[in-house]
Amino acid sequence: MVLPAVEMNVAHNLTYKKIFIFWIPLALTWFMMTIEQPYLMAIIARLGESKYNLAAFGIAYSFALIIEAPVIMLMSASTALVRNKDAYLKLRKFAFILNGSVTLIMIVGLTPPIFYFITEDVIALPKHIARLTYLTSIIMIPWAAAIGYRRFYQGILIRNNLTRRVTYGTVIRLVFMSVTAVIGYIMKLNGAYTAALALVMGVVFEAGASRLMARNPVKSIMAESITGNSNQTALSYKTIIHFYIPLALTSVISLGVHPIATFFVARSRLAIESLAVLPVVNALVFIFRSIGLSYQEVNIALIGEKKQNYKMLRNFAVILGFGVLLGLSFIAFSPLARLWFRKVSGLTQELTSLSYLPLKILVLLPVLTIWISFQRGILVHARNTKPITAATSIEFLTIIIVLYVTVLHIRIPGVIAAAGAYLIGKLLANLYLVPKQIRAARI
Repeated sequence: MVLPAVEMNVAHNLTYKKIFIFWIPLALTWFMMTIEQPYLMAIIARLGESKYNLAAFGIAYSFALIIEAPVIMLMSASTALVRNKDAYLKLRKFAFILNGSVTLIMIVGLTPPIFYFITEDVIALPKHIARLTYLTSIIMIPWAAAIGYRRFYQGILIRNNLTRRVTYGTVIRLVFMSVTAVIGYIMKLNGAYTAALALVMGVVFEAGASRLMARNPVKSIMAESITGNSNQTALSYKTIIHFYIPLALTSVISLGVHPIATFFVARSRLAIESLAVLPVVNALVFIFRSIGLSYQEVNIALIGEKKQNYKMLRNFAVILGFGVLLGLSFIAFSPLARLWFRKVSGLTQELTSLSYLPLKILVLLPVLTIWISFQRGILVHARNTKPITAATSIEFLTIIIVLYVTVLHIRIPGVIAAAGAYLIGKLLANLYLVPKQIRAARI
């Protein structure tokens, strides 16, 4: 069943200025979310036993990401599909079931026999780090469902050209996260527990704020029906499932990279040091990647019914790519890298020295992220989501192969091996999607 294409007034007579005005609140939203990781890492680094707490929080966060993965694409789904009351009610029910399911999976995964089998027997973590990771993960149980809830309503805000409200929600998230983190720091609580609690408090309040800010658009949607527009077709649960499963699998596979990388890094040379450094390096790179991650919904919303805005959106993506490349390179290849890792992130001199090379390896990753977000946006708009999953599978398998060779055979330090694997995997995924993207743009 072919769904009606997304059509927004802002997509008509599109200009670069309109793209920028529509995109910048989403970019600011992602940028503010990226700040939270370096911020929390800096707090952990300044509390007791920083090396162990950084490692435990990084591992717990990786586990939470893979559990959260199926709900990530609810923003794209609601942006693309919620056009009337029927679609809203069905996709909302689907979202609630999905949120409940991922929460249940996380609870089951945290039963001690399962959790400690994974962390101690499979990943081979030391017992004290496994225990830190376990308690940190328990704190993060509400996180995935809160993420899914707010992304569903954020998609409705984006569809209704209310991208600034998405940014307001993120400001609320950062405020409550910061208050919680500062209280934990003042009370000298365990660093990993403080960071996990801060993340949960921030996203729970953001989810509530997103629902409140979507109140008027939801009222308008509830007042509509498909009978008033002959161009719209009723949305079935079967259609939702067929549309969403490839997107969910994409997120699961993509975010599944983190625990897989943790598995290999834990067995690498300089394992504990690499486990401590990897989330700090990733947090810095993610600041620049966020610009690309924010661009997927822009493409879905603005490409137009007949894809008349394809070239303009492509050109805008190219400009963004050059911008993030210059920005991250300026840090990675200058004394600013030491300033960031040593002063801002609070790493020891030993860990700071280990951070330089993986950062330089990853300077191209934000560019590839913008590219793949553009490609995915085109494919989602065309309702052809299966190639997205295939590309992510290629990326996932490539990362595993590269880590297997570099960690277990060449014996490269884990954080350096992971950086190279991430870059090669993303590049191959981009290349795979090129013909699919071009074909989708012509349909």
